[in-house]
Amino acid sequence: MAMRRFEMLYGNVPVEQAEALICLGGDGFMLETLHTVLLCGTPVYGINCGSVGFLMNPLIEENLPQRLARTQAAVLHPLRMHAVTQSGLVEEALALNDVFLFRQTRQAAKIQIMVDGRIRLPELVCDGVLVSTPAGSTAYNLSAHGPIVPLSADLLPLTPISAFRPRRWRGALLPSSADVEFKILEGEKRPVAAVADFTEVRDVVSVAVSEDRSLGTVVLFDPDQSLSERIIVEQFTV
Repeated sequence: MAMRRFEMLYGNVPVEQAEALICLGGDGFMLETLHTVLLCGTPVYGINCGSVGFLMNPLIEENLPQRLARTQAAVLHPLRMHAVTQSGLVEEALALNDVFLFRQTRQAAKIQIMVDGRIRLPELVCDGVLVSTPAGSTAYNLSAHGPIVPLSADLLPLTPISAFRPRRWRGALLPSSADVEFKILEGEKRPVAAVADFTEVRDVVSVAVSEDRSLGTVVLFDPDQSLSERIIVEQFTV
């Protein structure tokens, strides 16, 4: 087991005493780990023991302290979701990848989209819609045919999921300072759920999304494996 081997080589300390966390696993576990350190700011170095490993570094057991000393840091800022349900319940959650809305039944969702208090799309008939961080733009956003965004671009992709009307709308690139609000139309007939990374809220009537620059988590990458470079490479992958 990888964790046992690394403990034998380098030891282990409680999270609160660590100068950096070593995350052994895949992207899903890495995302969970980043959420746990979001408030304390401890940098995280991921080692790929999973499948895709987009946020991870190669599994190399030797010279870990030397590798950590040479790493490049990427600061990720989360999205903050503010969701209101049909019962009036208010839920808040943070997302380092994306916030997405999706239909709960066989019927398509009807969603109104506002940006900075202005209605930009009166009615989107769709399976769902998402707002992504730059780091998350290569995840669900990419699968939904949204654009990949460099970390330095200060942009948030807004991408429809299987849009039916307007059929030709492919989404938008918003400034990272934008406040996005989704209002669910015909919610009782066409219920919609909202998800911020691991937090799901069902039967929502409105969802507000904005980037929270007051929070940030640091991810460490080997010099030739930086996140910015991976995002560029992903755009030329066929």
